[in-house]
Amino acid sequence: MSTEETNHTGATELPDAGVLLGIDYGTKRIGVAVSDRDQKFSSPLYNHQRQGTQGDTRFFRTLAEEYRPVGMVIGLPIHLSGDESEKSREARKFADWLSSVTGLPYCFQDERFSSFQAECLMTDAALTKKQRKDRIDKIAAQILLQNFLESRRVRRGAD
Repeated sequence: MSTEETNHTGATELPDAGVLLGIDYGTKRIGVAVSDRDQKFSSPLYNHQRQGTQGDTRFFRTLAEEYRPVGMVIGLPIHLSGDESEKSREARKFADWLSSVTGLPYCFQDERFSSFQAECLMTDAALTKKQRKDRIDKIAAQILLQNFLESRRVRRGAD
């Protein structure tokens, strides 16, 4: 499957305006980022410690009520070769569940290197190991959401 197909599999095209959530899926923690209404910038928001189905449902429904997003960009972990993995299948299953819980459309964004980029940024900022661990998932979510926003602008020919 090509990267272009990977980015949008599983969802309709997301609206061009309104808040988007960036989701960095993990089995223990989920990073969450948010875009501005014009979809030009992303900001890190939360590191959500997984709490089981009921706790996760409460968290994401509250998040959707508070930020009123128009869609979600979910990181898809794939190998350097572009092949999908078991983690990719888990992320796809999670995306379907999250969409059913929030009622929001979603698309996928290749998340290769997002955690690595987040780690580099935090190391450059001289954060301690604990500070980096406390922030890495939401920074990775911000990076994958920003990459999505920028790639969509390029695809549409906008500046």
